[in-house]
Amino acid sequence: MKIEKITENKIRIILKKEDFKDKTIDLEKIILNTPDSHSLFLEILDRAEKEVNFNTNGHKLLIETYMQGEDICVFTITKYMEKNINTKNSSKKHLIVKRKTQVFNNTSIISKFNEFEDFCDFCDFINKNHTINLKGLFKNCLLYNYNNTYYLVIDGINPYHTSLNSFNSSLLEFSSLLKCNKNFKFKLKEHAKIIIRNNAINTGIKYFTYKK
Repeated sequence: MKIEKITENKIRIILKKEDFKDKTIDLEKIILNTPDSHSLFLEILDRAEKEVNFNTNGHKLLIETYMQGEDICVFTITKYMEKNINTKNSSKKHLIVKRKTQVFNNTSIISKFNEFEDFCDFCDFINKNHTINLKGLFKNCLLYNYNNTYYLVIDGINPYHTSLNSFNSSLLEFSSLLKCNKNFKFKLKEHAKIIIRNNAINTGIKYFTYKK
């Protein structure tokens, strides 16, 4: 388990299957809202408090969870002060937790944009967000048009890239994530029209973002 302190109010936890004694454990079940996941989450918070001084007593938490394939689970935890919580009497067991969960495959993801303008807006947002570095984030991405809907296929994702969580969160603001499987990728290759063949995001930034 790796714990990184991003800011005073935000940390990132990278949890691998090899961190568990039971190597057959299903990490996707851990991110569900179950008693076992609650217990694990409390253990993670205790460890984060000891290792990086991330104290969550009296705070509301936003937990963003991403699966990088089947073996890596990434938690991004942001804490907020809840005005109505009495910090003297509060404990981690009574924290209000909001979970935002998406599953990202570590080799490919497919995002669906309803309109081409949505893809352009996404590219414009990435271009203006200087905290997101696309270099080394993925090997390639293509943009398809299929049944009047636009699909961004991203391959060769680097699960350890420092901008990955921010990039994923931004992507979800403008598109919806699809389960990436070989059959659908084959269908896009055979029946969809390629709009941008190589480096679709960088090309979108170059030609379709808003210029001042």
